[in-house]
This record gives sequence, C-alpha cells and structure tokens, in this order.
Amino acid sequence: MKINWGTGIVLAFIGFITFILYFVFRMSTDDRANHDLVTEEYYKKELTYQRDIDASKTATEMDANLKVEKTDEGLMVFFPERFDPKKISGTVSLYRPSNKHLDTNFPISLSKTHLLIPDNRLVDGRWDISVKWKYEGNSFLHKQKLVY
Repeated sequence: MKINWGTGIVLAFIGFITFILYFVFRMSTDDRANHDLVTEEYYKKELTYQRDIDASKTATEMDANLKVEKTDEGLMVFFPERFDPKKISGTVSLYRPSNKHLDTNFPISLSKTHLLIPDNRLVDGRWDISVKWKYEGNSFLHKQKLVY
C-alpha cells in the first residue's frame, strides 16, 4: 500500500490531536495538578485590599514593624516593645500555598511582647504569614514569606 502526501498530512493531524488530547486528559485527572482558587472568596477579599494597604502603611509610618523568627520551640512573632501587650488584639494567619488544609489562624492574646506558634502546628516548607493586629484604634498589617 502506498501512502500519498494527503494521507500523510491527515495522519499527522490525527497523531497531533491525539497527543494533545492525551495530555489534556492526563492533567485534568491528575491529583498533583490541583486547580483550586488561591482563596475561597477571592472577590470578597479583593474588596478589602485597600484596607490592607492602609494598615501596612500605618505600620511603616508608626515604626510598628514586627519580627518573625524560627526558634527551637516554634515560630516566634515579636511585637514592638513600646506597645502595651495587653492592648494588642488581632489574628495571625498562616497560609500554605501547596496545601489549603494546613492553613491556620491564631488569635493574638499577649502577656509579653511576643507570640509563640508551637512547632507541632507547622510542617516544613513555605508559609505566607499575615499578622493583622490593632492597638488603640490603629490597624496594622505585617506580611512575610517564610521557609520553615
């Protein structure tokens, strides 16, 4: 049987289409390619973005920057010492980009100028840390990426 050039082009198109469809099917059924949104309520969160910008700017203007360190006990968040720890309130959000089931929020209740997040709550890898806190009516925000 002799294959002419028209049959060769049709076979090449069929082979290419089969190749593309195989990879589309494989990627859509593979568990490693997770297609979830970054956050569940993305558009609601987008509306509050200006408040986050203002809180971050307030923290910079008032020199109320936080320090986050990895210690043997866990993750330590140090608040400015000039603020009364009993008047500080807010939340610490730990976001894990690779697994949404590891995301956690911790309320801030201080007796000293630091907050300890225990080591058993964190697994190795990248974490996005967001600390939203208030002190005497002022809102502050600290964001940091950390490899634990």
